[in-house]
Amino acid sequence: MSESTTRQHQVATFIAALERLDNAGRARLKRNAGRALHEARDVHRVFFQALPAKVADQTEESIYFLVATLFPLTKARSDNVSLGTTLRSVRQIRASESIDRRFQTLLDSDVEQLRFRLRQTVRLIAASEQRIDWNRLLNDLLAWNHPDRYIQLRWAKDYFVG
Repeated sequence: MSESTTRQHQVATFIAALERLDNAGRARLKRNAGRALHEARDVHRVFFQALPAKVADQTEESIYFLVATLFPLTKARSDNVSLGTTLRSVRQIRASESIDRRFQTLLDSDVEQLRFRLRQTVRLIAASEQRIDWNRLLNDLLAWNHPDRYIQLRWAKDYFVG
């Protein structure tokens, strides 16, 4: 199995584990939205039972945790749509130019800033009754630090061009 296929399988397994959580597990994750793993309270069992066994490093682990804590905030979609496309829909619904600025700030974020900015973005998506493709989002975030910034470029194209 290639590295890419292994990662996609890990991501799908993780998202499936989050989907199976009971309301108490989801509530624990939700209460920790925006926190780093080392700041989290009363959620470690829920998170680590869902986490794939072979996560590469602490950076990846923190990205999995970020997605886990945001997962209960809005419903899932499974049509392989990027966050850029989802936010374009939100922008059309809300007709607000401030979404453009928020989105640009999100694209310029490093991994540390993502916790706060992505939490705000997911709350905006939820308030607009849109859904997130969690598999796609987690895969995208795991590649966030790539030197070519191809994820950020793809999101920008999906958002601004469609």
